[in-house]
Amino acid sequence: MKKIILILCCCFSIPCFAQTVGLFQNDSLAYNGYTLFAPLTSTNTYLIDNCGYMVNTWSSNYRPGELAYLLENGNLLRACRINSPIFNGGGTGGRIEMHDWDNNLVWSYEYTSSTYHAHHDLEYLPNGNILVLAWEYRSNTEAIDAGRSPSLLNNGLWPSRVVELEPVGTNDANIVWMWQLWDHLVQDIDSTKANYGVVPDHPELVNINYTGPNTGGPGGGNTDEDWQHCNSIDYHPELDQIIINSRNFSEFWIIDHSTTTAEAAGHTGGNSGKGGDVLYRWGNPEAYGRGTSADRKLFRQHDSHWITEGLPDEGKIIIFNNGAGRPAGSYSSIDVITPPMDSMGNYMLDDPNAYGPEDLFWTYTATPTNSFFSYYISGAERLPNGNTLICEGATGRFFEVDMDGNTHWEYINPVTFGGPISQGGQTNGQNSVFRAYRYAPDYPAFDGVNLIPGDPIELNPLPYDCEIYDILIPVENLTTTNDIRVYPNPVSSQLNISNDNGEPVQIVIYNTMGQSFYRQSLTTQTTELDINQLQKGIYFIQFYNKNNQLLQTEKLVKVD
Repeated sequence: MKKIILILCCCFSIPCFAQTVGLFQNDSLAYNGYTLFAPLTSTNTYLIDNCGYMVNTWSSNYRPGELAYLLENGNLLRACRINSPIFNGGGTGGRIEMHDWDNNLVWSYEYTSSTYHAHHDLEYLPNGNILVLAWEYRSNTEAIDAGRSPSLLNNGLWPSRVVELEPVGTNDANIVWMWQLWDHLVQDIDSTKANYGVVPDHPELVNINYTGPNTGGPGGGNTDEDWQHCNSIDYHPELDQIIINSRNFSEFWIIDHSTTTAEAAGHTGGNSGKGGDVLYRWGNPEAYGRGTSADRKLFRQHDSHWITEGLPDEGKIIIFNNGAGRPAGSYSSIDVITPPMDSMGNYMLDDPNAYGPEDLFWTYTATPTNSFFSYYISGAERLPNGNTLICEGATGRFFEVDMDGNTHWEYINPVTFGGPISQGGQTNGQNSVFRAYRYAPDYPAFDGVNLIPGDPIELNPLPYDCEIYDILIPVENLTTTNDIRVYPNPVSSQLNISNDNGEPVQIVIYNTMGQSFYRQSLTTQTTELDINQLQKGIYFIQFYNKNNQLLQTEKLVKVD
């Protein structure tokens, strides 16, 4: 493993200090690519390579509200924070911008008024439309008419809505679809209202009087206008469904996007036949009366989303579980679950129990657990090599772990309110980042653009030795036959090679830089190689016949 560590430099006029920001680690088991992030204290968005060198930057007149995505066409889609006459909660957005690779503003739109305001998250759809998460204002009178207890009211409510925008021209949009939580509420305190019911009998509806755990904390409280505090959305194109993440409820909801707007306001229609009702929810059964605080799985979480098709564990749901108020202590975890679906694609619920699963499919926690904790924001992304990129948002720290929890890449955002700081300086909690994303070198956005790395983002960087571990042999060019087998793979110490055709072969082992460092002729049908001397990383084995013709290429992963 290769760690990038900048340590004491005490030579003449060179100041003596330890590394505080920038790249700390990059080894050959990290997923090579480009990482995008938008510091919450800056109007800039940055793209860096795996060595922490800046590849591109985009500037805006606005700080993020809260995220930025790099689209396949090379445009940057960015939520922006603007003032609202009524909405002042965490994650305030209101404006959407799209910049091309050269930072030209190609489209912008403000989704804000005295009764609604975009916040936190956007989702770019395959058809080019954009899902927007927004608050809508409901007065105290409206809330009481919907069954909200007057004792739980202060200054109205801000329930969530999701709108689908179709961009038009350079600064306009059409609303082509809408879903409103207000149409899917239940309450059990006022029998004169239409939405009166027994809460546990209606897991498809949201209890307007559930105040959530950890009441009274930042972003929470039983009279908080933003009583759900939804903070992320995600879209599954094959299911045509949307995940909405509610931090204050400590659960996420899945709804049907295949409905019309009219169907989304009701309880029938769409692929599910359930209109805009909640199809599945997970994280806190107490929120719908089918559990207690002891059954809670999520603790003020962020970034609940499906693992994208084609990635390891595709279709499962990954969550940044912030861990605020966790009974076992304040620590964060990355949790992956398998949603319970039948052969027809319906979410299974065994009445009168809560939605499963009971157990996590996979989880990551640090050692010790409290060394990884972000009270707010943050996210996690599954990568093509099976690793997970984690954004510990409160500290501006990004790191990549494998399935065993080993760290292979680590970076700390050096940008604060005043801009990039000098290496060795302190961020003083001003370098927070909502989320970070890793894009592969062959991502379509990079076609035909300049990817020559510049300098590190931090000022006065210290010199360090970093390699880009680029796989020189594309996966699609790997050749495999039934005659030669390499196992186990991944391998820790002893590698077995079985050559069923019995003909002598020569093997050559290459590292990821294309350098050959091991050759051996194999004359037996089965050979065992001791590879304890190889460092942990990715290698390639090529097999040649006696005429020096390439027979086969195998990718080899050396662990431990």
